[in-house]
Amino acid sequence: MSPALELCILVCAGLAAGCWLLSVMTREYSWVDRIWSIAPVVYFAIFAIEQRPFEPRLWLMALLVAAWGGRLTFNFARKGGYRRGGEDYRWAELRRRMSPGRFAWFNLGFIAGYQNLLLLLLAGPAWVASTAAPAALGVLDVVAAIAFAALLVGETVADEQQWRFHQDKRSRLESSGPAMPRFATTGLFAYSRHPNFVCEQGMWWAMYLFGVAASDRWLNFGLVGPVLLTLLFLGSTSFTESITVSKYPEYAEYQRRVPRLLPWPRPRA
Repeated sequence: MSPALELCILVCAGLAAGCWLLSVMTREYSWVDRIWSIAPVVYFAIFAIEQRPFEPRLWLMALLVAAWGGRLTFNFARKGGYRRGGEDYRWAELRRRMSPGRFAWFNLGFIAGYQNLLLLLLAGPAWVASTAAPAALGVLDVVAAIAFAALLVGETVADEQQWRFHQDKRSRLESSGPAMPRFATTGLFAYSRHPNFVCEQGMWWAMYLFGVAASDRWLNFGLVGPVLLTLLFLGSTSFTESITVSKYPEYAEYQRRVPRLLPWPRPRA
């Protein structure tokens, strides 16, 4: 086991333990959400810094992930995620549905444990690149970098559109203006119900391509993180939409009209 991987595992274990302890102490369960955009940046930086001699591919990967992390951290902060009480509403809903004992185990095993492990696994392509024979950047690296950057721009646009919608919605409600619409349906949200989720998953699949370029193998360890992240998003998106439909009945019509993730062409009226 390489020193970089050993250090990343230690950091992951420490973060998992810290998130769990803080959740028990504060009764807030979004501590992993608060490090979601930070931990992968640390892992990729460790692999890049520890690699000798200098490896351009690893540094390119680390810089791209740092750009992702900085943007996502900003977006999470402006929505109040780092403030006291800024817990994800889905954890409260799960607490309501589960017994206290069951949720305690869920918190330990999934929220603090599994999610932190997943954040480490997202750095799998960096580990693959660090263990492969040194090689110059190639066409696949360029494709991966362009795809990652394009998806980062897409996620930025989607998050900005969603942010502006909710700011406008708050202003309307405070001024006793029209209540409708109650969720974003324009811009990128006219083509996908969750365009930011699509871009988020796509960026980690683009990062996997760096591992393919480094190892010259499509089947490599870097595949694990993107696969597990996609499965997590599929489950969490279904759960999120079930809550949304219960709050906003008109969301069902939006579901029939707009694809959940991939923006397939819509039939003409």
